[in-house]
Amino acid sequence: MQPYHIPVMTKEVIHYLDCKPGKIYADCTIGGSGHAKAICEKIMPNGRLIGIDQDKDAIENAKKALKPYLSNIHLFHGNFVCLPEFLSKSNIPKVDGILLDLGISLHQIIYSKRGFSFKNKEPLDMRMNIDSDIKAENLINNLDEIDLEILLKKYGEDPWAKNIARNIVKARYRNEIKTNTQLVDIICDSIPKKVQIKQKIHPATRVFMALRIAVNNELEMLSAFMDNVAGLLNSKGRLCVLTFHSLEDRIVKQKIKYMEKECVCPPDFPKCVCNKIKLIQSLNKKPVIPCKEEIDSNPMARSAKLRAAERI
Repeated sequence: MQPYHIPVMTKEVIHYLDCKPGKIYADCTIGGSGHAKAICEKIMPNGRLIGIDQDKDAIENAKKALKPYLSNIHLFHGNFVCLPEFLSKSNIPKVDGILLDLGISLHQIIYSKRGFSFKNKEPLDMRMNIDSDIKAENLINNLDEIDLEILLKKYGEDPWAKNIARNIVKARYRNEIKTNTQLVDIICDSIPKKVQIKQKIHPATRVFMALRIAVNNELEMLSAFMDNVAGLLNSKGRLCVLTFHSLEDRIVKQKIKYMEKECVCPPDFPKCVCNKIKLIQSLNKKPVIPCKEEIDSNPMARSAKLRAAERI
């Protein structure tokens, strides 16, 4: 039986979260519950866990995977940006650790049938939260050519964005683009074969990533979350964020760097007038990456980066 998901860098996450008995943690992207289970094993019998995911399948899976600990767990369906609301509902003012795993789960790729993969014919959906209104097919069929090109460049950093956008618009005049396989064919026809042969990734990878990010407002949500996360941590509380592409990692890196600063006044100011205080201390100057053995056993881990910080 295929696992729901294989967690990435579990030992490293537990180390940086500093999981100890009786402490309170928030797994804001509970996914396959792999990290959550490892946290529970360290904090029980008196610890508490807040588990969040915008995918209802993940919440249902967590009820089964974490059954021995359910009396100490609060599960919520929603986006991680709603953590303050979920903490309030749990009568928890602050926590001792927060985990954010921004990767897509194995379950979503293989079993969700929402078009996250380009291997099997599926609806062009890509919603993490099926209650959301916008699907990938809405963007593909309704955005004009320029906006499509901008989306693919901004979120996918695709060098063939112009060609792909042009061919998407041409194709949808003939027939509405409804499935992932239709889109894959258009993408492959937009990139020279000699380029495709040299690429290490599937030609559709960047386009699918860009659409998924746009459909789920991933970067905007991450930025908003990072702006408020320090206020949700107890003193010495830890933040761990697992990212899987450069756009996410850049946001996390820059937000942590800003929170580390004591003053953001222009350098020519004679004295500080911003009254900013240092909120957190980074625990790793460079992101932690998976070892070769983990990548060999779990190829989905190959692009993962872990950044951690501690509340002052």
